[in-house]
Order: sequence, then structure tokens, then C-alpha cells
Amino acid sequence: MGAVVGTLTMQTKQRRPSRDRTDEEVEMATVCYRPEGLDQLEAQTNFSKQELQILYRGFKNECPSGVVNEETFKHIYAQFFPHGDASMYAHYLFNAFDTTNNGSIKFKDFVMGLSTLLRGTLREKLEWTFHLYDINKDGYINREEMTEIVRAIYDMMGKYTYPALKGDVPQQHVDAFFQKMDKNKDGVLTLEEFIIACQEDEIMMRSMQLFENVM
Repeated sequence: MGAVVGTLTMQTKQRRPSRDRTDEEVEMATVCYRPEGLDQLEAQTNFSKQELQILYRGFKNECPSGVVNEETFKHIYAQFFPHGDASMYAHYLFNAFDTTNNGSIKFKDFVMGLSTLLRGTLREKLEWTFHLYDINKDGYINREEMTEIVRAIYDMMGKYTYPALKGDVPQQHVDAFFQKMDKNKDGVLTLEEFIIACQEDEIMMRSMQLFENVM
């Protein structure tokens, strides 16, 4: 998931001002990219005002219209996974960011999700991840939904997938997850089942720490 942040802020980092420029010049360079409601976003997220300005500058560089549609999102995301097919995973990720379900991501949608994933509490991160896996948004994760996400991750990683992808590997992983998580054996995972199981799983906790590096 790190592709989103990396891409949308890439141009900002590449054009970082030289050391001899004053702080005032840097501020003037970013203020022209000031989004509406900056103070409100600062209060609603875990980012500082300066961080929000820099993020907005990168967002506008990549998306001059101020919104990202799914095709643009997929194009951006694919650049970071040249050895695999990231389109399906990008589709699910886009839907998770598109909280209003209107087919586009505004800067507020993007930065609110980013704040949760990078600087939210463990529970907030797990809740966001649960909603990513809950493809049909019915409040539960079933085996089919989890299989779709796991398969999309394998497709995205391409030849770097380890172990090497075989036809039944995603299903095997899902079966293992459900055996641990589905405590009442009803075939679906609730949010609380998901959170409790993740907190009890050392591998899952390590993956949540890595989340910050790949988002």
C-alpha cells in the first residue's frame, strides 16, 4: 500500500528545495497548494498543518483536478508493482478509500485514511483493514471475500511472491486464517472476532507494523 503515499508525494520529495532556501520560502511554496478546510483536517487527522500542505501538493501534482478516479488510482499504484498485476488489489483499496461510494477519492478521503493507517491506534488500523476485506460492506468477512483479497495480493507481488503461487495457495491461507479467527465456526468473521484474533497473532502484529512502511 505504500505505493499510494510514495507516488502522490514523490514529486514533492524530488523537488525539495535546496538547503540555502529559507523556511519562509518553503512556506510560500507550499501555501499555494493549501486545501480548503486545512484547520479542520488538522483537527481530524494526526498530521500537522505543514504535513497536510506537503501531502496536498503531491496530491495535486498527480491529480490536478483534485479528485482521483479508479483508473487513475490503478495507474499510479501499478507503477510500484511492475512485476505483478496490481489492478485487482488497487480496486479493493480504492473502494476502501472511497468512503462515500461515489467513484472518486477527494483529498480529504485520502488523507483521513492515510492518517488512520500511518498514525492511528492499533484498533483503528485493524478496523480499517477489516473494512478493506469486507468487500460487500455487510459487516462481515466471509471466506470468499478474504480469498479475493489474498489472491489479489499474490497477483500484485507477481514473481516475488513467496512461497511461489500455486493454484490452491490463497485458499490454503484463507483456511488457516479462518481456523484461527472464526471462533464460533459460523463461516464469517465479525469485526470483534477479527480484531481479537489479530491481536493474538504475532505474525499479524508484525504485519501491522510493516503496514506503515508499505502504505
